[in-house]
Amino acid sequence: MQADIKTVTMLGGYAATAITAITVQNTLGVSDVFDIPPKIMRAQARAVLDDIGADAIKTGMLASRKMVEAVAEILESAPDTPAIIDPVMIAKGGQSLLSDKALGAILNLLVPRAALLTPNAPEAEALTGIKIEDLDGQRRAGEALLALGARAVLLKGGHVPGPQVIDLLMTQDGETLLESPRLDTRHTHGTGCTLASACAAGLAQGLKLEEAVARAWAYTAEAIRRAPGLGAGHGPLDHGWPLREAP
Repeated sequence: MQADIKTVTMLGGYAATAITAITVQNTLGVSDVFDIPPKIMRAQARAVLDDIGADAIKTGMLASRKMVEAVAEILESAPDTPAIIDPVMIAKGGQSLLSDKALGAILNLLVPRAALLTPNAPEAEALTGIKIEDLDGQRRAGEALLALGARAVLLKGGHVPGPQVIDLLMTQDGETLLESPRLDTRHTHGTGCTLASACAAGLAQGLKLEEAVARAWAYTAEAIRRAPGLGAGHGPLDHGWPLREAP
């Protein structure tokens, strides 16, 4: 959540949140999770939407089927607001964050509502059953997710082996490759949240999908490169790097 807020703020948006779970974690892993009651999450979201409104809604960790259903209700109430669905399933340290029932609910209730779906390779494998070992696997999984109703899929390639990291943006109209040399770093904590929130900020600001994703991708890549090296495990990114670029 901190990565989400920092990212949206740095890219010129205003972040508002509805908390779905409180995690106990550091760079070494997640040691405990307290799930917020779905009715409280729903009330948080309604409090913001009924007063301020939203130009985009981005989802993150949704651990239970009931929470997914509550989020789907919120999205249903704002059909003209683009939904960026980040199907968070596994913490950076490897801990599972999603139940099997919640996975099925994401497939049935959230994927069809996604203006943009942002799975990494393991998440896309869980959603589609397609093994992803290369770009062809990313493409086949992306096609399957489009067929399930997502209007666009950004299939991230950080878990796909190879010297280059390729993120694949797919729509019914075609595809765009975002490619860079793989960075040798353990400081990638919050990368998925950062990228999805950066995409949401761009779409909220009226950027075209390809422009929003390209800006988000460049921002996130630089935040990884400038990671401050905190902690003994998977450290956080440097979300504030644009501040040091200002004249």
